[in-house]
Amino acid sequence: MTGSDKRAGAEERMCIVSRAVLPPEALIRFVLAPDGSVVADLKRKLPGRGVWVTASKQMVREAVRKRLFSKAFKEDAKVADALEEDVDEMLRQALRQAVALANKAGCAVNGFAKVEAAIGERNIAALIHAQEAAQDGCRKVSQVLFRVYGDAASTIPVVDFLTGDELNLALGRSHVIHAALLAGAGSDGFVKCWRRYRDYRGDVAGNDLSPMGEVGGTD
Repeated sequence: MTGSDKRAGAEERMCIVSRAVLPPEALIRFVLAPDGSVVADLKRKLPGRGVWVTASKQMVREAVRKRLFSKAFKEDAKVADALEEDVDEMLRQALRQAVALANKAGCAVNGFAKVEAAIGERNIAALIHAQEAAQDGCRKVSQVLFRVYGDAASTIPVVDFLTGDELNLALGRSHVIHAALLAGAGSDGFVKCWRRYRDYRGDVAGNDLSPMGEVGGTD
């Protein structure tokens, strides 16, 4: 155990930017590839010494700007200028994969009528709208959600990060605009991925629908 682990505790790590001590779930682990380049280890499973940055695009950008990776690794680390965008795409890819896995588990429905029916059965883990979805359609889904769930509707994740093409690919269908994930183990991974991606981006959009439908150091 390193000095930073002793300070932070076995289950926590220190962000190399803010120096805040946080649980691993609130951080992104980075390791050095064989060629000395810095890569994100989202699953925290890659071998080698790791350094940790708060799971925020702004924090990753600061780590790059201040050259903190070389300092933390104690060697001349190769860092992509747009590392924060590379991490963004990795998190987005994880979100797409989570949609596909939920679909394979039989937890996904798409199309306004099927989404409305799932809401009526009070069996919703998350709602998904394509980025290009019309506000009118989102508002109609919102109205159905609040009519059935009441105030509890605000606790249901509403995700609008992915494009229609991304949803088509993840769900193996065409023209996906509105979809829903049904409650169950198959959707749990998606919700976790969505929260992580949302927090990384610092977005508040895609959080909830209003009734009107507005959308540390080292290992």
